[in-house]
Amino acid sequence: MVKLFSCLNQRITTPMELSPPPSGLEAEHETLFTTDSLLFLRELISTFDEEVDEVLRLRVSRKAHLDLSGDLPSFQESTRHIRRDAAWRVRPVPPRLQRRHVDIGDLAPCDTQRFIKALLSPAQGIQVDFDDGNCPTYHNQIKGIHNVFKVVHNQFPNVPPISQAPVLMLRPRAWNMVEHNMMVEGKEAPGPLFDFGLLMFHCGKTLFENQSGPFFYLSKVESLMEARLWNKIFVWTQQKLGLPPGCIKATVLIENVLAAFEMEEILYELRDHSAGLNCGIWDYSASFVNKFGHRQAFLLPDRSKYVNMEKRFLRSYMDLLVQTCHRRGALATGGMAALLLPQDPLSESHRRVLDTVTRLKMLEIKAGVDGFMVYDLSLIEPMQKLFKLHTEGDNQLIQLRNDVTVSPDDLLSMPSGGVTLYGLKYNIAVGVLFINAWLSGSGHFFYRGQVEDSATAEISRSQVWQWIRHQTQMEDDSRVVSRRLVTDLTNEVMMELSALCHSVRAKQRLHTAADMFLEVVLKRDFPEFITTYLNLDHTFLRSQNRQMENHTL
Repeated sequence: MVKLFSCLNQRITTPMELSPPPSGLEAEHETLFTTDSLLFLRELISTFDEEVDEVLRLRVSRKAHLDLSGDLPSFQESTRHIRRDAAWRVRPVPPRLQRRHVDIGDLAPCDTQRFIKALLSPAQGIQVDFDDGNCPTYHNQIKGIHNVFKVVHNQFPNVPPISQAPVLMLRPRAWNMVEHNMMVEGKEAPGPLFDFGLLMFHCGKTLFENQSGPFFYLSKVESLMEARLWNKIFVWTQQKLGLPPGCIKATVLIENVLAAFEMEEILYELRDHSAGLNCGIWDYSASFVNKFGHRQAFLLPDRSKYVNMEKRFLRSYMDLLVQTCHRRGALATGGMAALLLPQDPLSESHRRVLDTVTRLKMLEIKAGVDGFMVYDLSLIEPMQKLFKLHTEGDNQLIQLRNDVTVSPDDLLSMPSGGVTLYGLKYNIAVGVLFINAWLSGSGHFFYRGQVEDSATAEISRSQVWQWIRHQTQMEDDSRVVSRRLVTDLTNEVMMELSALCHSVRAKQRLHTAADMFLEVVLKRDFPEFITTYLNLDHTFLRSQNRQMENHTL
């Protein structure tokens, strides 16, 4: 069991419990969890905890309605007045957000060395990621938040001051995640409020004074109601911390098919705090399986062969996002290039990877995006040159995309195609390796020349579950995707992956990951998020608890 100590004193009247510091992070823990910060966190969480539960219950209710009725999403009649009112605009963003052609994505701030390299890079921004690319162990959260604290307060030697470094786009965990190490009124704290609260309390004022924030990414928002809740949290926080109204700016990641039908409403709810919307490919594609995966009409074909941003359902989503943002004066950003450049700049493989990234990112630039992300720092300058060659000015807000008309059919049109043996094995490998990474305390890993994180793990395990569910026949031969076939192929993949393990313990962990992967894809009902599933799984929790117990002995 994780030992908890009480944080009660004369000033903190609401019951609150916090785990002891992770080993080696005692000083960081003490810096972050002062009496005043705990007071702020307690009040933030107790004020909004019920509303967090409410939006999560609304998600369940909405999914149940879709399942029971067989309905499909559409643009809401009740909010037509918002879409029809041509007058409203989002409040303009500050100068530091107006030109963000290339950000670094998926940067888990607990990785101090990579964080410093990013701060020294020519990127315009950094996605400081407590979500998709991060494994939310207590150690990683404390280390990561403290590293942000150090950057903001100029405590890293030889790193530019925050006003000159790439702008920090802070991405707290999504609503589906809880923080196991803090209890408020007998309940585990919502993960996003834990992250957001500590970051704002310790860094918000300094970021604002340096005209460098506070700026956020909001993950996995599904509806205008969720955007409305975030807006209330922003207003409350600004008042509590004595910050001017509208100084918090947030980019909403449209990672869910239901949110695609409410983009304008989401911007409207956050109009004083909006830094725009972001589109990506894998979480968004996985959401189709999440919401409609049991329906044969929504069978998603092999992502490695048939799913890309040129397909109608994804291209329509990107075009609509750009059009929606620009007509309201908001910035529209694209997804992350996950490919890694080979080290030898003269090699054929280096040229091939750069050509691939360039082609894909040109699609986004031509669609009118104002920026996008890369993982590999070596891609920053080539992609900045691409923007310089093909666009003018700080952004593309003048590209209103009046040529675009997107219907519900466009957004819901599944690409044609089938399942390949290669794609099935690739999805199995990514799913297993992601779980293995989490059991190792990491939120991402490298496989076949690119970075993989929870977004690619989501689409991978989603496709395997759906193909089993619909007994899909493979293109390569007459075999049907079944429990037996997936189990056999997982064993094959394990033989290949085990060869990369350099210790008995590593092999044991990989086999545990494979067992957990099969558990997820063979379930009768689809687990909504793989991160929620893992964060609540006894195997992951036991591994973290054991580490903490060992540290406190």
